[in-house]
Amino acid sequence: MKAWEATVRKTQAVARKRANSIFGTTYVASSDDDDKDDQSGSDTIELYHAERVLPNGDYYKGEWVDNFPHGKGKYLWTDGCMYVGDWYKGKTMGKGRFTWPSGPTYEGEFKGGYMDGTGTYIASNGDTYKGQWVMNLKHGQGLKSFANGDRYEGEWRRGLQDGLGKYQWKDENYYVGEWRNGSIWGKGTFVWTNGNRYDGYWEDGVPKGSGTFKWPDGSFYVGNWSKDPRDQSGTYYPAGSSQEGHLEWDPQQIFNDLSEYQICPGEKVSILPSQKRLAVWRSTKGGDAKPRRMSVDGRVSVGLEKPSDRMQLWGGGDGDFSGDRTPNGGGALDEEFLGLHIGGANSRGNQLQTLKAPRKSKRQGETICKGHKNYELMLNLQLGIRHSVGRPAPSASFDLKPSAFDSKEKVWTRFPPEGSKYTPPHPSCEFRWKDYCPVVFRKLFKVDAADYMLSICGNDALRELSSPGKSGSFFYLTNDDRYMIKTMKKAEAKALLRMLPAYYNHFRAFENSLVTKFYGLHCVKLTGPTQKKVRFIIMGNLFCSEYTIHRRFDLKGSSLGRITIKPESEITATTILKDLDLNFIFRLQRSWFQDFCRQIDRDCELLEQEGIMDYSLLVGIHFKDISQEGDIIPSASGQHTPSGDSESEGTPHISRADMDQLLLDPSRWASIKLGVNMPARVERTVRRNGCELQLVGEPIGEFYEVVLFFGVIDILQDYDISKKLEHAYKSIQYDPTSISAVDPRQYSRRFRDFIFRIFSEDS
Repeated sequence: MKAWEATVRKTQAVARKRANSIFGTTYVASSDDDDKDDQSGSDTIELYHAERVLPNGDYYKGEWVDNFPHGKGKYLWTDGCMYVGDWYKGKTMGKGRFTWPSGPTYEGEFKGGYMDGTGTYIASNGDTYKGQWVMNLKHGQGLKSFANGDRYEGEWRRGLQDGLGKYQWKDENYYVGEWRNGSIWGKGTFVWTNGNRYDGYWEDGVPKGSGTFKWPDGSFYVGNWSKDPRDQSGTYYPAGSSQEGHLEWDPQQIFNDLSEYQICPGEKVSILPSQKRLAVWRSTKGGDAKPRRMSVDGRVSVGLEKPSDRMQLWGGGDGDFSGDRTPNGGGALDEEFLGLHIGGANSRGNQLQTLKAPRKSKRQGETICKGHKNYELMLNLQLGIRHSVGRPAPSASFDLKPSAFDSKEKVWTRFPPEGSKYTPPHPSCEFRWKDYCPVVFRKLFKVDAADYMLSICGNDALRELSSPGKSGSFFYLTNDDRYMIKTMKKAEAKALLRMLPAYYNHFRAFENSLVTKFYGLHCVKLTGPTQKKVRFIIMGNLFCSEYTIHRRFDLKGSSLGRITIKPESEITATTILKDLDLNFIFRLQRSWFQDFCRQIDRDCELLEQEGIMDYSLLVGIHFKDISQEGDIIPSASGQHTPSGDSESEGTPHISRADMDQLLLDPSRWASIKLGVNMPARVERTVRRNGCELQLVGEPIGEFYEVVLFFGVIDILQDYDISKKLEHAYKSIQYDPTSISAVDPRQYSRRFRDFIFRIFSEDS
């Protein structure tokens, strides 16, 4: 006990000595006696008032605690930026005012260094936004008044208009309705001051789809709208009192009128509050005091730090250690009593092996060239798709007739080698081709027909994956990796066709659905005595990206057989790991995590209603920091502060410099969608000894900056008689809750429970 007390007193003395050496006699002890306990429960925080010009030229005046601004204070940077308001352990937290030298100001709430909460931003050109913010971005309800007289009031998402809102131009014409990514998109109404109005659907700022244009005299035009006159169609209905009306009116005139009404772009800020650095010091054993720079969100700008380097900055005790060396003597004790090791997590982490990036493997799949056993089948598939995609596109309306979903129309196209009136000659054997519900699939996702045909039917051959899946299906990849083609069983094709109306309506309602995107369902019937049928489904490839996928996980929430029987040395970038291989918790920024939870619930409800089970969440991880030796490097921002809280309490840790670059240009968010290119963090976990079947390990506080890709796959398995028998048989031998084959309702509940345990909000 005496040794413990001596260590605490020693740590306190070092902290006071450091503060006095920095600010000298300009500090006056605060009269506020509300001392706060540190995590150790014994270390007392002393509050000072300071006014000083710092060595790098910055100026600070206000309250100071343990080497950082804490309380009320004013900080002026050498470039002219200034913050006045609340601080919490070196981070802007609470209410404050941030001013840029070029004139813009923000006054409102801050959280972890970010403009976060409710606040007002006035740009240098006079634009004013008043409303809600998340991580320096307008997010939630808000009102923006533009300098030119325009104004928008409604919902914002990640810096852009998104949701329901009203935009009024300076001439008092206005639009009220749905928005997407800063553009008029969805259902809405445009009203002119002369009384004219358009009610209907929009896309990218112009009418697209069904809509009605009305005149003040009561006459109106109803039709299908498109910027391309060839797709424009509709009917004019004159008012009862007028038989002439507007018969000479051209529907294309509305597009000319709307071209004058543009949405004002937002102002781009040169630097964000979260990027501003504070001048802080680091005491060493030799007495040298070297200035360090720390951002107002708690990040230290010394490049990529090692964990021990991070701890020395905060600890400030005895022991001069750098690199990977472990502090000794009093330094180690100081860290222990200051709470740098939470629950032994870091000590456990030190015993773990360093994560390694998987060894590079050659390009996935075997190219199907002449002489391959499936070469003719590939030619048949490409010929059929050229034939299907080359036909005229259906009308632009999204409202499909029930007949569009009828798969019983037996329309087979014959492809003789010599060609026919409708098909070209080809070097393959004769076959027949069927395209199931083509109108539905072509309307479902907006894919350019030429790009689609080029990907699948271009000069480059398809690639067959080295081994078929567990179901016995074969998988093929296009040369550009955009699409995956899978052979299907008849039962799977029936399941898809049965659920197609619900699937179509689901994607119309929730465009960010995580469910697999299907682009077409086809069948090739080979001629000859066997009359063999081969059914194909074309899907989007979830991992088509410029990023290398270092880890792939197929996650169901069950434990029986859910482990990869491979040594670490044999795991490559294409190895699919399973539930019991998972050693991470995925941490998403708050708004993304909320979107993720809502979408998982919606997708699981769809699959449960359609009687589907045995689906899984496919997750791909790209690690951003990898050494030349192939070691995956933890992020310094994941280390704990002496207070025992995470390094930036309430601050979303999406990345370091990359996150700030994204925030500088909100339009770049368009490339980041739910499940695609998502910056995030993962926290490493370990399973307790003797608990190999523990689904979710214990987090150890070791974080990694990553880019995530994920989606729900394998959604065509009914809970049929074979699955019911499998459930009955395995339930006798194993725990019924551990097996994959359970009824759709139980499967959905277990799947969601598991997913919400391994994904969490980054706070």
